[in-house]
Formats: sequence, structure tokens, C-alpha cells
Amino acid sequence: MTHVPVSVRAPFPGISSRAWEHPADRTALTALRRLKGFDQVLKTLSGLLRERQHRLLYLASSARVGPRQFADLDALLDECVRTLDAPVKPELYISQSPLVNAVCIGMDKPFIVVTSGMYELMDHDELRFVIGHELGHALSGHAVYRTMLMHLTRIAASIGFIPLGGWALRAIVAALMEWQRKSELSGDRAGLLCSQDLDVALRVELKLAGGKHLDQMDTQAFIAQAKEYERTGDLRDGVLKLLNLEMQSHPFSVLRAAELNRWVDRGGYGKIVAGLYPRREDDDSAKVADDIGAARKAYRDNFDESEDPLIKGIRDGLGGVVDGVGQAASDVAESVNRKFSDWRTNSKNKYDDSN
Repeated sequence: MTHVPVSVRAPFPGISSRAWEHPADRTALTALRRLKGFDQVLKTLSGLLRERQHRLLYLASSARVGPRQFADLDALLDECVRTLDAPVKPELYISQSPLVNAVCIGMDKPFIVVTSGMYELMDHDELRFVIGHELGHALSGHAVYRTMLMHLTRIAASIGFIPLGGWALRAIVAALMEWQRKSELSGDRAGLLCSQDLDVALRVELKLAGGKHLDQMDTQAFIAQAKEYERTGDLRDGVLKLLNLEMQSHPFSVLRAAELNRWVDRGGYGKIVAGLYPRREDDDSAKVADDIGAARKAYRDNFDESEDPLIKGIRDGLGGVVDGVGQAASDVAESVNRKFSDWRTNSKNKYDDSN
């Protein structure tokens, strides 16, 4: 196992959450952040109602992390707060549960909950990645904006701004779930920035998929699964993959590992470590158009490079469709031209006959 000493990890003063947000996640967040005032209303409502209820629940039923309770996690949270230059240290709770999970809850004052199952499964370095992941969610304000979108969807459905049939509503929900999955990729990137050790980050994904038996797993073989998953099967399997993923809140662990590895390979992580990252002070001037362009590029690159049979079929089919449309247009033009010529000839002959 690798270990990166605290003194070696680079801090990122003034870093904006835009630095680690996946392009598709960042586009939605940048647009929503421009709805000034509405997020404050939601924060207030959340603080008065469900958020207070949840905080009281965990305060009464879980162990709040601090210098005298789970001091190891408290120290890790301090490290992550320093690394990502978080303005506020969120509360952290350990909740007794065999489920392996960690969540960021709340809008006004987000707090983090780690289950005992997660704590027991991960080692010290891996827990740093987990806490960094959840801190990334808190700093991005994912809870705020997910709630905003859900409220906007309900409002639109109730007052009829948009025609919502069953399929239309399902499409909106599917789009929201796609954004949520991208926000989890953002969280993974924040976790890697806190860990600054790709091997550790990938170990977390291995354990989430196969449990604690790392001696029975191999990182490269695990990542190879993602490539095999992508290119396996025919068009039917491509459809089944989409159906399997449609209502998932998180991307599958194998695919998360591959995506994190891809972010490192393409230089996104390296630029941030080198100090080339957006600052919070510039968030208000961030342009939605720039983020939309980055999101389009990310999806286009994934589309162009995908070996999935369904995607390849669509790519090939698009070429065929374009060729077919072009041929059809040519045929129509030729037919119109021929009929026009015939009409001119007939008209001229009739004129000559009449004279």
C-alpha cells in the first residue's frame, strides 16, 4: 500500500469547487447558481424543517466525531478542510449500520454521515478519500441544487408550464439521475484531491465492489473490467446497460474507477496539483456558455471513443443516416428538376401547336 505524508500533499488555497466538478455537473451548477435568492429560500425552508430534523436524529442516535470521539476521523476531516480550503468545517457523524455508505446531508449547514460499515471496511488513507468525497459534495452545494431541481420539476408539473405525460416525467427524472451520477464523479475527484494518491482512490472503488479482500483483487484487472463492460455484447446489451443505469443514484464502482483513472490520464488532476485551477473569487463571473462547451466536449469525447456496441451502432448509423438523407435529397431534387423540365417542354410544345 502506498502512503502520501501530510507534508507532501499540496493544499489548494482559494480553490473553487468548479475545479473538481465534472463538466456536466458544473454546467448545471453554474446555471443554477445564477438564480439568486431561490437557493436561500430553499436553505431557509430546509433549515426550519427536514434538515433540523435530520441533524437532531443523528445527534441523538449517532456518535459525533471530534477530538474525543473517533479522533482519527476528526483529524482526517481537518486535513481535507485544509486541502480544499473549506470556509467551514462541517459536522461529521458515525452511524451504526452494516451498510457501507457515506452521505452529505443538509443545505444550510451540510453535515457528513459515515456508517460504521464504511469505517470498518476502509483503512485510514481510504477514509481520507471518502471524507474528501463528501466534503466535495458539501462545497459544491449539491444538496441545495438537487432540491432546487426537484422543486422546479414539481412546480412545472403542477401548474402546467410543460406537458408532462408519464414518459415525459420519466425523462426528466432520468435526466436528474444522470446529473446526480455526474455529481458523484465530482465527489470522487474531490476525494482524490484530498488523498492525492490514485492507488488509494482506486482501492476504495475495489472495496465498494468486492469487499475487504484486496489480496484477492487487482487494480489493473478491475479497470480492465470497465473496458470489457463497455465493448461487450450487441445492441441489445447496450440497451440493457442503459436500463440498468437509468435509476441508479451512483455510477457503478468499476466505471467510477475507470473515470477517475481517465481524469488523471488526461491531465485534469495534474493541472490542479500544479496550481492551475479556478478560484472561488471568480465564481460569480463564470460563464454558463463555457461550462456548456466543456460538457459537450466531455460527452462528445466519450461518445467518439466509446466501444459500446449500441454507441458504435449509433455512430455508424448516423453516418448512414446522413448518407441516406443526402441521397434522398439528391433524388428529390433530381425528380423535381426532371418534372420541371418535362413541364417546360410540354408547355413549349403546346404553345408551338397553338401557333
